[in-house]
Amino acid sequence: MKHIIIGTAGHIDHGKTTLIKALTGRETDTLKEEKDRGISINLGFTYFDLPSGRRAGIIDVPGHEKFIKNMLAGISSIDVVLLVIAADEGIMPQTREHFEILQLLNVKKGIIVLTKSDLVDAEWIEMIKGDLTQEFKGTFLENAPIHAVSSKTKIGLEALIKDIDKITEEVAAKDTEGHFRLPVDRAFTISGFGSVVTGTIISGRVKVGDTIEVYPSKVVTKVRGIQIHDKPEGFGEAGQRCAINLANIKLSEIGRGDVVSKVNIMEPSFSIDCVLYYLKSAKKPLVNRQRVRLYHGTDEILCRVVILDREEIAPGESAYVQLRLEKQINAQRNDRFVLRSYSPMYTIAGGMVINPSADKVKRFNEKYIDDLKIKESGTTENILENTLSKLSGDYPDANVILKALGKNEQGIEDKLQTLVDDNIIIKLTALDKTIYIHKDFIKQKIEEIERILTVYHNENPLKGGMPKEEIKNKIFGKNIKQKTYDELLMLMEERNAIKVYEKYVSLYDFWIQYTNEQENLRKSIILAYDKGRYNTPKYSDLIQSEKDKKNFKMVFDSMIDNEQLVKVAEDCIFTKDHYENSKTLVCNYIKENGSIAASSARGVFDTSRKFAVALLEHFDGIKLTKRVENDRILYKES
Repeated sequence: MKHIIIGTAGHIDHGKTTLIKALTGRETDTLKEEKDRGISINLGFTYFDLPSGRRAGIIDVPGHEKFIKNMLAGISSIDVVLLVIAADEGIMPQTREHFEILQLLNVKKGIIVLTKSDLVDAEWIEMIKGDLTQEFKGTFLENAPIHAVSSKTKIGLEALIKDIDKITEEVAAKDTEGHFRLPVDRAFTISGFGSVVTGTIISGRVKVGDTIEVYPSKVVTKVRGIQIHDKPEGFGEAGQRCAINLANIKLSEIGRGDVVSKVNIMEPSFSIDCVLYYLKSAKKPLVNRQRVRLYHGTDEILCRVVILDREEIAPGESAYVQLRLEKQINAQRNDRFVLRSYSPMYTIAGGMVINPSADKVKRFNEKYIDDLKIKESGTTENILENTLSKLSGDYPDANVILKALGKNEQGIEDKLQTLVDDNIIIKLTALDKTIYIHKDFIKQKIEEIERILTVYHNENPLKGGMPKEEIKNKIFGKNIKQKTYDELLMLMEERNAIKVYEKYVSLYDFWIQYTNEQENLRKSIILAYDKGRYNTPKYSDLIQSEKDKKNFKMVFDSMIDNEQLVKVAEDCIFTKDHYENSKTLVCNYIKENGSIAASSARGVFDTSRKFAVALLEHFDGIKLTKRVENDRILYKES
């Protein structure tokens, strides 16, 4: 079902609240002070059953200049505006300011309502309509219906209701499939129930029992109950005004300006990047670092405007800016906002959030501004790709990407898969989640590994490669998960960039090549250890007799690396063949005798106690055998 929010706007005492009561039969001024003074101070809420059967929520906003921040809290979520103008007074200052705010917030549909028409004659009404046609020429109200009504005599109300019904049919359906988000406009407690918040759901849906989070405090709570238009409901969705009863949360932990949403989906921030439109009616340019008041959703925040692409903003100009805030904001990309001057307070600008969680950046950074342009006007795929190109080093899953996008994006996995299919991004499965990285990230890491391995191979021509852990720390950092790292190495190996052999990595086309002299050294080392069988010589004795000790060490280390020689302990080194045979000898002996002791092992290997004990302890370490008191048994039989 399509849900509609209708809002009023207009100058104080032009009859907004009275009009709503005439249309719905319900009073929206609920505070004693409002009734005593006859003006709306806070937001008023009710609903309207239209002839088509649709039920529209109605927000009555205050018109008095002193209460304009309350007006902004309500009008930011409306679909259709009833711009109320008293027929006997015409357009007044607050009418114009409210209308400027409507345009800044990108409200697209509305009806002009001339109230108190019973106080003037027909000729006057026609003259006012002519003035209004000129006033709103070139705006979203240029072709809007103009209805002259009297809330007192009910004249014109029937025709107005028909047009309201018609225009609500034209409103686009809300995003009910994305994640739930509700800016809080009121928070209070009810005895026996606890904390309650009210607001308009601007995306997604929420149901009783859901776990949700309060931003920016990040308090996690549960939905105990939902009311829509004073009736309990099982769920609420985008476009509906609702009251939500929250479990286990104090009133001090939530209030107007906060946002309740899906857990871990938003990142409160002290800086946001925006495109800003400075009103033509402004009397002087907006200067860099000017202090202003930001109105976003239901929140009011003091901030400074850092102009990124020019020295100052002239009236009627647009610019890229970074708003640096005095408290955290809970925004998403494409959210609209309004700026008012710090003092005296009047509306000066508005715009759209491009990056809701921005780092401080220097002005006139062309690359940064180009990125903002992509985020402002690019396709979803372009924005996703741009986001991934920056985020790949964090190895993000879809939820992290969604948070970084700063926008409720329906079907994020499908859109990511499209980029995967187009070979723009790469999908990896890391433990219990799927992560995504940009192809350029892989390309960059391959280039870095190739550079580091080229140097390594030149300095260590007889080593099979650099240790995997060393490459991980130098190229990828310590935060990468081991499974993700192994997948990335496998991907690079498939692209013929590297070779991975056990715990070493080399360039794909690298092979150990001995010189004639080195080959002769290798053969002599093999001969010495082969002759010794299980009574092998000490390394120090072998190298002592060599003239070129550096070359001998390089050859010897390479033989250890590529397992021509197997080191089981210090000065206990055997050829590969003798080492493998020693495992067979131990297993056969234990199978025949049930266990093996160190003394028995000496005879099996025909060696000294030193070598026999070293081999048995090594076999314990690789879980071939298990020590039981002074004997060893086969590990798999223990």
